[in-house]
Amino acid sequence: MPETIAIASDHAGFDLKQLLVEELERLGFVALDLGTHDRTSVDYPDFANAVAAALDDGRAQRGVLICGTGIGIAMAANRHRHIRAGSCRDATSARLTRRHNNANVLAMGARLIGSEVARDCLATFLSTPFEGGRHERRVAKMS
Repeated sequence: MPETIAIASDHAGFDLKQLLVEELERLGFVALDLGTHDRTSVDYPDFANAVAAALDDGRAQRGVLICGTGIGIAMAANRHRHIRAGSCRDATSARLTRRHNNANVLAMGARLIGSEVARDCLATFLSTPFEGGRHERRVAKMS
């Protein structure tokens, strides 16, 4: 059974979210699209909360969040104790947030990165395992 990835954005991230929903499906994942569903102004914490709830109740195993910068939506998501959201701007940061921080949510800024970089971040985030070892103690302190 394919892994389900919860994905959501605010209005600034709507177009990139739509593209990444298609990319998730192309990569063989199930995309759980939690909104927003158009470009009408909305509040990013509501969508961070929706992804956090999907991970908490088991509807999804990991998540993707998009706002204008990727910063605010990551901050909102990280208020939930079970979430480790990393705001990434390139494949290297996406790889390291998985390897060293065992991030379960990828956050990106639609106003800061283009669609190809976002696709690279997504593929890297989803394919990189947690390294464990010396990082386990640190990650445990966040949970």
